[in-house]
Amino acid sequence: MSLNRFGYQQQLRRELRIRDLTAYGLVFMVVIAPFGIFGSVFQASGGMIALAYVVGAAAMIVTASSYGVMVGKYPVAGSVYGYAGRAVSPAVGFLTGWAVLLDYVCIPLLLSLVAGASMTSIVPSVPVWAWVIIFVVANTGMNVFGIKTTKLLNWIFLAAELVVLLIFLGYGLTALAQGKGHGFDLDPFYNGTSFTWSLVLGGVSIGMLSYLGFDALGLLAEDAADGARTVRRAMYLSLLVVAALFVAQTWVAALLVPDPDALIADGDPAGSAFYDAAEVAGGPWLATLTALATALAWGVANNMVAQVATSRLLMAMSRDRQLPAFLSRVSPARSVPTNAVLTTAAISLGVGVWMASREDGITLMSAMVNFGAMIAFIVLHLCVIWDWARTGRTGGVGRNVVVPVLGVAILLAVIWHANLLAQRVGLIWLGLGVLVLILLTATGRGPALPEAPAPAGDTTTSRKAVTENV
Repeated sequence: MSLNRFGYQQQLRRELRIRDLTAYGLVFMVVIAPFGIFGSVFQASGGMIALAYVVGAAAMIVTASSYGVMVGKYPVAGSVYGYAGRAVSPAVGFLTGWAVLLDYVCIPLLLSLVAGASMTSIVPSVPVWAWVIIFVVANTGMNVFGIKTTKLLNWIFLAAELVVLLIFLGYGLTALAQGKGHGFDLDPFYNGTSFTWSLVLGGVSIGMLSYLGFDALGLLAEDAADGARTVRRAMYLSLLVVAALFVAQTWVAALLVPDPDALIADGDPAGSAFYDAAEVAGGPWLATLTALATALAWGVANNMVAQVATSRLLMAMSRDRQLPAFLSRVSPARSVPTNAVLTTAAISLGVGVWMASREDGITLMSAMVNFGAMIAFIVLHLCVIWDWARTGRTGGVGRNVVVPVLGVAILLAVIWHANLLAQRVGLIWLGLGVLVLILLTATGRGPALPEAPAPAGDTTTSRKAVTENV
């Protein structure tokens, strides 16, 4: 579908095929993501961590269905921001974009902080803030070279993560077969003595962080070789693959945790629960390997693609005159929104170094990322229903009504059982967005989206193309 229909010109190279987008999704979600937050999810779910990841996968697959519907109708780089603006109204689109900003702008911050903390545990002489600077500068350098460079590095990082994961699973399953750990059982999926949905959803509210990233593929719709069709298929494929890997690794690790009762009771303040399980499986070398892999996966691989996605969101909102115009400028030589990439890096450096000095920095960033994503997903589902009703109810009721309603119900349940800090920070951010919207409207700069140019010879309508915004 041509971007001219939406008032935009194609400026980004359509370099990415389904295999490249799937790799983006896998790297963004980080196939070894549970390594870094294993202890927190294990505690919150009462040890039923594998079940928490299964429920989380179901919620995300339902959400992917709605993304598939909307990206087919509006294959533009702004993802859910663009869907809400065009399906409902520019004002709703602005508020949705504001919520998404909370998610995407904070993701690179969170990734750098987690990676920095992991590296400091390996190299104590280098503080967390220094690692934050190293990771941000390195990723910015790679991204400004263009999408081709990022695409190649994606495959390299993905291969390395999969190798580490296979090593852990191989040693872990062998150790369990040899009688180490707690033996093979299904308690990580269901424990009848402690199961409650409240407990499981509490684990999902944290574990959901691992799945965030498949939705970023919608931000690359203008980079995709076959547009919406490629993005839609890559979303499903990356989700199914990563869900299977998450469940497998958390199930094995849960059976190898040295003292599960203590982990549930006391939590994992050092963030070492997974590495302790890896040490039971293969010894200290495997614990160090998994810790190093976590740092590099979060700090380099995931951070790199997070910066790509965030820059596309800033570009999309900028060219619609909802953010400063300089953010929408694309480098002709490299086909990269360089200003948006550099702005993302500057925010990550400034706020990241500050958060590195706070004891609750990672917790606060996690809360902001999760809440922003949940709000955006809920709006996405509502947009599917609204657009279906607005455009004459074309399409099946199941995919356009039943599935979105189910998605909203699941996400509201997850938010209800989320950390109180996440709820407070998210509501404050949304409140600020409402104030900004009121200010823009009062000053005559209310949100508006460009329209498609009028057909040749049509003098009755004057429409503005995106080139006037860039």
